[in-house]
Amino acid sequence: MKTKRIVISGGPGSGKTTLIDHLSDLGYDCLPEISREVTLEAQKQGIAQLFLTDPVLFSKKLLYGRLDQFHEGPEHNASFVFYDRGMPDVTAYMDYLGTEYSDEFGEICVAHRYDAVFLLPPWEEIYQSDNERYESWEEAQRIYTYLLNGYRNYKYEPHVVPVGTIPERASEILNKLDTLF
Repeated sequence: MKTKRIVISGGPGSGKTTLIDHLSDLGYDCLPEISREVTLEAQKQGIAQLFLTDPVLFSKKLLYGRLDQFHEGPEHNASFVFYDRGMPDVTAYMDYLGTEYSDEFGEICVAHRYDAVFLLPPWEEIYQSDNERYESWEEAQRIYTYLLNGYRNYKYEPHVVPVGTIPERASEILNKLDTLF
């Protein structure tokens, strides 16, 4: 059995992590978002927002962390492994900021393909800022557009998951996976 790598992505405040947690509770193998971990590690070193201070270093840490997760996926010996964000998120965020980056970023994204991508649109009713999420609602909407275009640029066809309850969104994804695989 070949493990299918499934990305769930979207801008800040779209419900990604809550949805991933729900899928995990249902018994699916899920790999967590690592950007908060990278941010908190930098804060311990006295850098308030590494993403803003040194976006290329932050992005490189994310890219290689997500690449490690990509390789970890098949070790789960499951039909599906869900990822809270994928490698193309890294270049989409840098494109959003207008940050220049080396070809290495895109080459890694092209060489390591996920089997399906689900994108959650921003959801104003659940959006909140916090110490690690500093984007405004308007910025969250723009980031979503960059994510959508970013995945498309890597020849993915992201499936947009409509706003709804967590069980409804999980069912939407699981039903779509049944038709894809």
